[in-house]
Amino acid sequence: MMEEKQDLKRGWILAALMLTMTLAAMDITIVSTVIPQIVSDLGGFNKFTWVFSMYLLAQTVTIPLYGKLSDLYGRKRILIFGIIVFLIGSATSAAAWNITALIAFRGIQGLGAGSIMATVNTIAGDIYSVKERARIQGYLSSIWGISAILGPALGGALAEYVNWRWIFIINLPFGALAIVFLVLFLKEKIEKHKTKVDVKGAVLILITLSAFLIFLLEGGQNWPWFSWQNLFFLLAIILLAIWTYKVEKNTSNAIMPLSLWKNKTLAYTSLGMAGMGIVMMGPETFLPTFTQASLGLGVIASGFVLASMSIGWPTASSLSGRLYLRIGFRETSLIGASVVFLSCVGFLLIPRPQPIYLLVINQITLGAGFGLLSTPSLVGPQSMVPWRQRGMVTSGIVFSRNLGQSIGTAIFGAVFNNSLNRQIKDFSGDTSFSTHNIMQILQNPEIPGATKEFLRSAINSSMRNIYVALVLFAVCTFFFIYKVPHRDPKDSSHLDI
Repeated sequence: MMEEKQDLKRGWILAALMLTMTLAAMDITIVSTVIPQIVSDLGGFNKFTWVFSMYLLAQTVTIPLYGKLSDLYGRKRILIFGIIVFLIGSATSAAAWNITALIAFRGIQGLGAGSIMATVNTIAGDIYSVKERARIQGYLSSIWGISAILGPALGGALAEYVNWRWIFIINLPFGALAIVFLVLFLKEKIEKHKTKVDVKGAVLILITLSAFLIFLLEGGQNWPWFSWQNLFFLLAIILLAIWTYKVEKNTSNAIMPLSLWKNKTLAYTSLGMAGMGIVMMGPETFLPTFTQASLGLGVIASGFVLASMSIGWPTASSLSGRLYLRIGFRETSLIGASVVFLSCVGFLLIPRPQPIYLLVINQITLGAGFGLLSTPSLVGPQSMVPWRQRGMVTSGIVFSRNLGQSIGTAIFGAVFNNSLNRQIKDFSGDTSFSTHNIMQILQNPEIPGATKEFLRSAINSSMRNIYVALVLFAVCTFFFIYKVPHRDPKDSSHLDI
């Protein structure tokens, strides 16, 4: 009877975690799908990557901070606080009056999302055993798959038949219900003790990453690559990185303890997850815009092209549980990294103009690679450390993946925008447009067909450069996972960190 009550209680907690994960999981795909409508309304096509970068930057920097706080003060209160901040960011994003305001409010959303990403998987690791985690992580991973389908479909429908602002408003009821379930069913026993939180380290990481993203996104856009502005930011990044390293090295409660990087398993897993995060953002950020602007798909259809990744991801993620219990976490991740690499090569091999069905097949395969790579890379380190280190290790892995997403958005944005700008400067026809108003030009019936055809071709060429970058980062991801030390699946000893 007691076991039945406990299972029922854990079921409600899992429902709360899945609802909470839905908030973060739907965000990128739903915004990616409707970004053409957003920039058409608010302007700022050349700034739209900041809509993703600001959110991911705020999320990434706060993940290790929330992970540390959850180890000290409990997962429940940290998660509820994060949900509330996320909902505030959602409400203000819905009210944005221009692209700059939207970017700022997306930063608030990201501050809340950091708590969600840092604590949801940790709570699952707390209340379920190692064998159960394979199944539970499959459930949580399926949320990403379901959201990848629901997000674009819902976002496309709202943008086309209501208004794009509703993609943020729909977060409110999901978040409120999750808070209710957490308050009612999640009980924690926390040993209270005084300790210092590494606020200085968190601020330095935020400033350093912000400078790095500005360097990538503004270089070649608002100023030339070889300009005093870029040299200033490059010097600032180097000095800030050195300062951050020294602070974290000499801090007993560091946000990102350097001891994690001394352990080869955690270090190379984290680097592999960073590589995966970079690769993820190529299709997620640009594929809907590309299919709408260059291939002429509608907003809902382009959303489903992006969502096709979700067919392979949750399926492979759920199967990975059986696989890593048999052959090990590293070997399963290696299979996933190989599939990711082959999928990235597949994007390059698709002929132009790109048939939609080939894009869909490649997206499904890419999702399968991510599923085989991400789950064992998270569950493995979780299973190798005691409870008191699980929040720190989990947030470290998630931090690395989200850091990769932040950097990937900036890198691909720089590649895409610089390629597009270069082609526009070389264009001999109508030059009364810029990267700021491309979507308005493509939707304007008075613009000559030759101009529109040039823009579609330029976007197609810029997208191909992104595919080349995807292959390079997929190779790096495979290399890092290959460097993870082999570990017998039956070995239950803890890592030395």
